Amino acid sequence: MKFFIWAGDETPFTYLEGTGKGPKKWGEIDPHWKVCDTGKLQSPIDLLDQRVQVFPHLGKLKRGYKPAPATVKNRGHDITMRWNGDAGKININGTDYRLLQCHWHSPSEHTFNGSRYALEFHVVHLSSTGKIAVIGIVYKYGRPDPLLSKLFHHIKSVGIEEEVDIGIINPGDIKFGSRKYYRYIGSLTVPPCTEGVIWTIVKKVRTVSREQVHALREAVHDGFEMNARPTQELDGRPVLLYTPRDIGGSA
Repeated sequence: MKFFIWAGDETPFTYLEGTGKGPKKWGEIDPHWKVCDTGKLQSPIDLLDQRVQVFPHLGKLKRGYKPAPATVKNRGHDITMRWNGDAGKININGTDYRLLQCHWHSPSEHTFNGSRYALEFHVVHLSSTGKIAVIGIVYKYGRPDPLLSKLFHHIKSVGIEEEVDIGIINPGDIKFGSRKYYRYIGSLTVPPCTEGVIWTIVKKVRTVSREQVHALREAVHDGFEMNARPTQELDGRPVLLYTPRDIGGSA
């Protein structure tokens, strides 16, 4: 399934407007990327309180992850960790989505009432029919993130377009910190901007150290230190917020 591997290894797009390859031009660079410009289900979006519908029937996110061998790759436009073999799955509306990889964007791509945070972590899953589901977690500056602490050496040492084995990584080490989440239908946030992605954005803002964000930014190509796509128009899409009934707003 290569249709959604972000733009290949040679990155013909940038995040800098004025280069002719910035986010506003992505839809013109390649015919297969046209939806970046014309799509009505594009991501990221601003999670504005006034347009969020509280929806307790969504149910808690069902995760069934397990440890598996992993690699870290510097793709030039981001740092990606990929699991090789079966690292488990999540289940959304009765459909299983197999865990594939995760990567980081700095600053955050999704915003909360217009506020952009220091970092956003995307955990990418794929169903047997090729449907994509991404979990997003945002971070503000504070205490180091435990998963990034484990990967810190590899992030600093891996060369651009290099991939290194990092042994067994347990996806259960990804900390959510909250059962509350936002849900909407959007797209990949890099070309080809494929639509129909099920987004789950964890409501709790976690923490990451400045040193960790600096390492992620230093590792990538020049011009990709800030690798967040601007927010896109909602175009009337519903944005749901799952709040468990039994926690009284505490989580």
